[in-house]
Amino acid sequence: MKQNPISNIKNMVHFRRPSISEVIHETTSGGIVFRRNAKGEVEILLIKDAKDRWTVPKGHVEPGEEPGATAEREIREETGLKDMEVYSWLGKVNFRYRREKSLVLMTMHIWLVEGKGNTDELNPEEWLKDVKWMVASEAIDKIAYEDIGKLMLLGLKKIREGKY
Repeated sequence: MKQNPISNIKNMVHFRRPSISEVIHETTSGGIVFRRNAKGEVEILLIKDAKDRWTVPKGHVEPGEEPGATAEREIREETGLKDMEVYSWLGKVNFRYRREKSLVLMTMHIWLVEGKGNTDELNPEEWLKDVKWMVASEAIDKIAYEDIGKLMLLGLKKIREGKY
């Protein structure tokens, strides 16, 4: 039996999301965290988020907090990495998404950060699916977000040139 196109439209209207009632601006900060392994290769620390996507550790900037300090705090909280040095700001990524009736306009600041000390001693937050050091080429392949991948390449160039 052939369906009536009008009833199809009525069914689609029924599933329409509520209209956006507010626009929210949020700022996060995180880092491209690197180390050198025993072979001298650069490795990048990535986290696997609740949606099974590999990304960098990051989180919301608290009121009065500088984005560089946020990056360090969030890396420590999410991965358990204790010792690090925050170097240069690599750039920002702007994106938007919907949260119920709100349109969230997000600005994410990304820093180049070196893991120091015992970088194998990690203690990830429970909500993370995984945290892993990856050789840089693997990390670039795994990163779920193209804009963060571009900043990762910029960070690797700075590391290669010794211009942190």
